[in-house]
Amino acid sequence: MITRRRLIAGAGGLAAMAVAGRVAPSRAGRDPAFAETLGPAAVPEGRATVALDLVAAERPTALPCFGGRTLPLWTFSDADPLPVVRMRLGDRLVTRLQNRLPRAGEHTSIHWHGIRLPNREDGVPYLTQPPTVVGESHTYDFVPPDTGSFFFHTHCNTVEQLGRGLAGLLIVEGDETEPYDGEVVLAVRDWRIGADGGFLPFLTDRGASAAGSFGTVRSTNGADVAAATVPAGADVRVRVYNLDASRVMAVGVEGAEAAVVAVDGIAVPPFPLTSWVMGPAMRLDLVVRTPADGGVATVVDWRPATPKTLATLTAAGERKRLTAFSPAPLRRAAIAVPDLLAAERLTFALSTTATGQAVGAALAAAGGMEGGVGGLPGPDDLCLSDRTFWAINKAAWPADGHNRLPPPLAVLRRGGSYVVELVNTTRHIHPIHIHGHTFTVIGSNDRPLPVHHADTVLVYPKERVEVAFVADNPGDWMVHCHLIEHQETGMMGYLRVA
Repeated sequence: MITRRRLIAGAGGLAAMAVAGRVAPSRAGRDPAFAETLGPAAVPEGRATVALDLVAAERPTALPCFGGRTLPLWTFSDADPLPVVRMRLGDRLVTRLQNRLPRAGEHTSIHWHGIRLPNREDGVPYLTQPPTVVGESHTYDFVPPDTGSFFFHTHCNTVEQLGRGLAGLLIVEGDETEPYDGEVVLAVRDWRIGADGGFLPFLTDRGASAAGSFGTVRSTNGADVAAATVPAGADVRVRVYNLDASRVMAVGVEGAEAAVVAVDGIAVPPFPLTSWVMGPAMRLDLVVRTPADGGVATVVDWRPATPKTLATLTAAGERKRLTAFSPAPLRRAAIAVPDLLAAERLTFALSTTATGQAVGAALAAAGGMEGGVGGLPGPDDLCLSDRTFWAINKAAWPADGHNRLPPPLAVLRRGGSYVVELVNTTRHIHPIHIHGHTFTVIGSNDRPLPVHHADTVLVYPKERVEVAFVADNPGDWMVHCHLIEHQETGMMGYLRVA
């Protein structure tokens, strides 16, 4: 049994526990070179207002990974296909979103993934705000309460809007106990490009009812392989983002020592990286001790049958550090600790629907087939799904879209502690994301999991994962699978904190 004492000890001494994913246990608990605690709590030092203008529009773009082709991307910025916003803890972010998308009825919004913000700023059409229709604008205004690596994306017709490029990164600084020697940001994602050079359907029956419709072109920072020059013999922070709609990765580093210092933007006591499994929307902050001048460290996805190189870090110059690798810990986050002894328990069963079972069986019998689920039906039905393959507690997100909301999955008492058991009854992985709260992953019945904070957790087939949190943020908060085709075909609901 996980006790409150163990939870607190685990959050402060995670380096002594096993590496997440189906990998060997970490040796961090036996390595005196690694810190066993976090730094003091991050202090809001920023006082500035960061003004951000985002214009969602079609911008034909030739990314390096496209092999000379130009595709009609949908992006937020003329300056950068993937804007990166940096601010200090304590700063206020004021964002004006303008919708200039080229298709009538293509409303949009911005969800700020992983941020514990006020409910009205969460960016879910029909739940927390009216949709921002073509030709109109919407303003978001909030102060992020946590440092870390976050991102933003749309939350209706996400499979296409994200598939065409509508996303950006948000980095809240102020968590370092001492400066690292450099920083590299790696945004990893697929693109679904057909033989004719255009986009393939973003949602398919085969993908939506199984593990997702994978891209035909993989990229990191828009290139086949990202490349960066870094100081030699240095401790370099590497922020890895999985921005893909479907792909699960197992991230490792070759040619250099590396340690994990944050998961989903929230600090953990540093522990050596073996391999960390990342589902869609998950983030990982590493510190890499770079090689000597001319040496190369490689960031790799070990999950495919043939490992995929994501990025190369080429060292240059005199060594920055001569001591043994002992990465400085980050500052701890000010996240409420749930009282597990008094916590109310909830169970969310992740399942297929009868339609999902039938379609999955038919596709398997036929050897699988590609094909779009359906066309876009109309202005107020953009969030509509005309197939429901997945459910939470036997309830599929309704096929008539966000504009008719079902009852909440549960009503939580504000300030109460909750333990949620996520039970995967299906044959596929589900990265489960809860809006508005950062939860604590406290255990699995099937694999070693370190106690750590997160906003998205992988639940393997037939696995039971427990997470705990304090329901301290009032409002209606989405709970859904972040494998986007699963989200859009039923595996979504919401919690009401009142």
